[in-house]
Amino acid sequence: MTIASYKRILLKLSGEALMGDDSYGINRAVIERIVAEIADVIQLGVQVAVVIGGGNIFRGITSAEDGMDRATADYMGMLATVMNALALQDAMRRGGLVSRVQSALRIDQVVEPYIRGKAIRYLETGKVVIFAAGTGNPFFTTDTAAALRGMEMNVDIVLKGTKVDGVYTTDPKTNADAIRYQKLSFDVAIAQNLKVMDATALTLCRDQKLPLNVFSIFKPGALKRVVMGEDEGTLVQA
Repeated sequence: MTIASYKRILLKLSGEALMGDDSYGINRAVIERIVAEIADVIQLGVQVAVVIGGGNIFRGITSAEDGMDRATADYMGMLATVMNALALQDAMRRGGLVSRVQSALRIDQVVEPYIRGKAIRYLETGKVVIFAAGTGNPFFTTDTAAALRGMEMNVDIVLKGTKVDGVYTTDPKTNADAIRYQKLSFDVAIAQNLKVMDATALTLCRDQKLPLNVFSIFKPGALKRVVMGEDEGTLVQA
């Protein structure tokens, strides 16, 4: 019998991950493939929570840089994450997975409000919990929301699914000599500003000794290999 290295995980997905090669919105083939990857992990008996971003629809920080009030822009970004969460939930339903969306902003006609105890019970009964609207506060990223929800859900590890297969010494797209870190400390990631996650999220994980793995969500089977404890992506730990 195949045994996973982690019992409960939190998967952080950027909104951009749902776009695939599109310039905007949600690519149906991509979201269905991500759901299939999550299903493979659930079959191992792993409990899965998801925090999703909204950058494929609206990026609050970009709009703020263009002159929009930052708090207003961030709230708009939170609403974009709710849209993505609903799309992911629908894809999971079509893929045979049972999921629940909980939002840090109250939109009771559409999704449940975030209630920690309820979310934990959902995970314990095999449901995927999708956390939307970040932390519910402006000026905080969905990376920070992932670290926060990961700690609240008592997960074993936070997994950040990105477009690259780990953290590199330099940008692998522009430098062929870039080397992937197999393991990395939070202090080094913060000091060298390696763009693993924002500094607030990294500090939260470091202080609570919650490990983080950065891997490519576009690499087939990568999520399962991370959960199995194989050398996939970059492991960041205290």
